[in-house]
Amino acid sequence: LAAWVGDGALLELTAEKAQSFILAQHALIKRRSFARLLSSCRRFYALALRDGRLMGNPFADVDMPKLPKLLPKSLSVAGIAALLAAPDRSDPIGARDAAMLELMYACGLRVSELVSLTITDVIWSAGAIRCFGKGAKERMVPMATQTLQHLEYYVQTARLQFANAGQSEYLFLSQKAGPMTRQGFWQRVKHYAEIAGLPSSVSPHGLRHAFATHLVDNDADLRVVQLLLGHSSLSTTQIYTHVAKARLKSLHQAHHPRG
Repeated sequence: LAAWVGDGALLELTAEKAQSFILAQHALIKRRSFARLLSSCRRFYALALRDGRLMGNPFADVDMPKLPKLLPKSLSVAGIAALLAAPDRSDPIGARDAAMLELMYACGLRVSELVSLTITDVIWSAGAIRCFGKGAKERMVPMATQTLQHLEYYVQTARLQFANAGQSEYLFLSQKAGPMTRQGFWQRVKHYAEIAGLPSSVSPHGLRHAFATHLVDNDADLRVVQLLLGHSSLSTTQIYTHVAKARLKSLHQAHHPRG
C-alpha cells in the first residue's frame, strides 16, 4: 500500500482511493493473499483511527472476498486398495499399521479417535468399535468382517510382541512402549502412500474422507453417514454430496459426447 500511494500519503488515503487500490490488487494476487492484505490494511487504519491520526478508516466499507469452500479430496477405491495392501502383515509393525489403516477407512474414524482407542473399545460380540469424538461424544461404528480379521490378528498375535503390551490399555502401541501418536501414524501413512505410488498429499484424514465419499457415491443415506462420522450437524456431512456431484460432472465431461 505504501508503495502504491507513497509513504507520506498513507494517512491521507480516501475511501475512493482505497477502493481503487483493492480493485488493482484483487486482479494481481490470489484470493487468500488478498484477504490477508485487506485484513492488514484494516488493522493499520483502525490503529491510526484509535490514535487520533485520522478521522475515518478508508477500508471500513471494503468487503472481504468470498473464498471458495474447498471440497475434500478423496482417494479412489483403487487408491485405497493399494494403500491398504502396502503394509507387510508378517511383521508386527506392519500388522499394527494394517489394522489402523483398515479402521480409518472402514470406520471413518478421526485420527485422534484412532490413537485414543483402548482394548475395551473393541466390542467383539457386536463387531463394532466404540470411539469418543469431539466433545467426548460416544458412538459405536460397525466393522466389516475383513476389518475384524485384521484387528483380531493384531490383538491376538502382533500386539503381544510390543513392549508393555500386557500393561497398556491402549489398542495401538508404538515401539517405545507407549501408545501410537497422531504424528507417528501420519508418518506411517506417508510411508505407505509412497510404497503404493500415491500422491505425497495423502494423509490420515484422507482415509476418513474416502470412507464418507465412497458411502455417498454408493447412495448411502446421508443421516447414516452423519452418525457414522460423528458429525453433530448434517450440514457438515452434506459437503460429501457436493464431492459426489463434482465427480459425476468430471466423469460426464470426460466420457459423454456432449461433455
